[in-house]
Amino acid sequence: MSDHPPEIPIGIEDVREAARRLEPWAHRTPVMTCSAIDRRAGASVFLKCENLQRVGAFKFRGAMNAVLQLSEEERRRGVVTHSSGNHAQALALAGRLAGVPACVVMPRTAPAVKRAATEGYGARVVPCEPTVEDRERTVDRLVEEHGYVLVHPFNDWRVIAGAGTAALELIEQAGPLDAIMAPVGGGGLMAGTCLAASGAMPEARLVGAEPGRADDARRSLQVGSILPSDDPKTVADGLRTSLGPRTFAVLSRHLERIVTAEEPEILEAMRFVWERMNLIVEPSCAVPVAALLVGRVPGVEGRRVGVILTGGNVDLDPMFRALADRWLGDGP
Repeated sequence: MSDHPPEIPIGIEDVREAARRLEPWAHRTPVMTCSAIDRRAGASVFLKCENLQRVGAFKFRGAMNAVLQLSEEERRRGVVTHSSGNHAQALALAGRLAGVPACVVMPRTAPAVKRAATEGYGARVVPCEPTVEDRERTVDRLVEEHGYVLVHPFNDWRVIAGAGTAALELIEQAGPLDAIMAPVGGGGLMAGTCLAASGAMPEARLVGAEPGRADDARRSLQVGSILPSDDPKTVADGLRTSLGPRTFAVLSRHLERIVTAEEPEILEAMRFVWERMNLIVEPSCAVPVAALLVGRVPGVEGRRVGVILTGGNVDLDPMFRALADRWLGDGP
C-alpha cells in the first residue's frame, strides 16, 4: 500500500450538497442525552441516533448519495458492493428506491439478520470468505461478468460525503461541541465526520474509536501507512475492515486520535445504552460509548461531546431463544 495518500477532492460543500440531495430520502434522526452516561463520562454527551435511520444504520446516507449520482447508463448496469451487513442493506434499499439492481458480496460470517434484511430489500447476495482479499476478488469477478458499478462501502467520495451528513446534522441539532466521536472500521463515517466538522465546527476535537482487538486504523495512523485487518475476533463485526486510501487520507489530516475499548467494555456499554436509554444499538455502535464510560478519552471532563450511534441491527435470535427456553419450555 502506498505511503502517499491521495488528494482530498471533497469538503464541507460536498457534504452540504449531499444533505440537500438526501433530504427527501433519509431520516433526520434525533439527538438524545442520558444523565447516567453524562455522570459516567464526566461530560455532557449528545448521542446522534443513526440506529433510527432507514435500514437501522448511518450507512443509508452514503449508499443513497452514491446511487442518486449514477448516470442513466450506470443505473441500467446496476451496482455491487461488499459489506458485512449495514452497507449491504443500505445499498439494497437505495437500489430499490431508485430502481437500480443491487448485488452484495457478503462474508459468510456476517450476522444472519443482516443477510436476511439485505435479501428482503431485493438485493442479490453472493457469499465470500471473511477477508478483504476475497471480498475484493469476488467483487472484481462480478463486475467483469455483469458490468456492475462498484459502490464501495467506505472508499468512495460519494459515500464519504453522504456519511458526513450525520455529523452535519449533529452539529446543527446539538450546538457547539468540544469533541465529536464515531467508530472507525473502514473509516467512511469518521472521514465524513472530519470533513463536516472541519467546515462547520473546526474547533471541535475529532476522536475515533476502535475495538482493542481490531485497532488497525489506530496503528495505521501511527506508522503512516495502511495496515491490513485480518478478520479480527471482535463482537463489533462492523469494525473488522481496514481503512481505504481515501479514508486514510482524510483521517491522517484531520483526526486527533483513535481510542480503543475492550470486548467486555463494549458489551457493557451496549447493555448500558439498552437499559438506560431503551435504544437498541449494535456492538460496533457501542465502541465510542464504551471508551467514554471507562475514561479512555482524555480532556473531555466537563466538555460537550457528540457521539454518532451508528446502527442498531442486532441478531436477536439467541436472546429470544433463551427466553423461550426459560419461559415456554417444560422446566420450572
